[in-house]
Amino acid sequence: MADEHTTGSPRTLKTVSRAFDVVRALEELDGARVTELANHLDLSKSVVYNYLSTLRAEKFVVKEEDTYRLSLQFLLVGEYVRYQNILYRIGKPEIEELAEKTGEYAHLATEQHGLGVNLYKVSGEKAVGSDYQVNKLQRADYLHFSATGKAILAHLPRERVEWIVDQYGLPRKTEATITTRDELFEELETIRDRGYSLNDEEEIKGLQAIGAPVTNRHGRVLGSISVSGPVRRMKQPEYHERLIESVVNTANVIEVNVNMEESDDDFPTFS
Repeated sequence: MADEHTTGSPRTLKTVSRAFDVVRALEELDGARVTELANHLDLSKSVVYNYLSTLRAEKFVVKEEDTYRLSLQFLLVGEYVRYQNILYRIGKPEIEELAEKTGEYAHLATEQHGLGVNLYKVSGEKAVGSDYQVNKLQRADYLHFSATGKAILAHLPRERVEWIVDQYGLPRKTEATITTRDELFEELETIRDRGYSLNDEEEIKGLQAIGAPVTNRHGRVLGSISVSGPVRRMKQPEYHERLIESVVNTANVIEVNVNMEESDDDFPTFS
């Protein structure tokens, strides 16, 4: 019989899960009062108040008049987590140089829990879509329609990709988005053959991105990089070829530097 303090999953504490429900709701609602949060979570106001009081005591929630918000403690934790990632530490200066060299938006990303996580983004002098890029940095997203995501998928084991598709599906973002397994696996094979990925208006109409994977010495994909810009500029043949060369070369430099510094402990296996 399951313990009353657990959910149906083994060794999963219901109180901890509910605390994270409160945290996610405060993020989704951009702050909330007790009544609003209780209605959103379908919980009593007294239960919600107790969770908020606990999170506030632990400095993860602040109260502004009658509204509760997530605190800057999450920023401190997030920066710690990001800096523990060797791909971020080594890739950051290379991404900054890539953005300066190309003038476009440059991205450094990885995969966790089957979703893409943006570790770092830099805006070049010609970059467009800043508001969208900033919002994208703040959330995990599907992998199948971005250049960074497809570069990662192309170098994951097939069974992992199958699991990701089973878990999240292939939602459509634009008319160009890949939405079938056959099309996806055909695209991933093409990416492996040519060494780079393309997001050709698959995420946002009018925007194209070029990506490349970063792997370690064991062949495991650690993440990927990309540059993105308006289609009219990105598809100019000579410019397009220069961007591909810049992206692939930058990924190779990051790989070399990572493999010079890495230990096996730097890359635990996540589920």
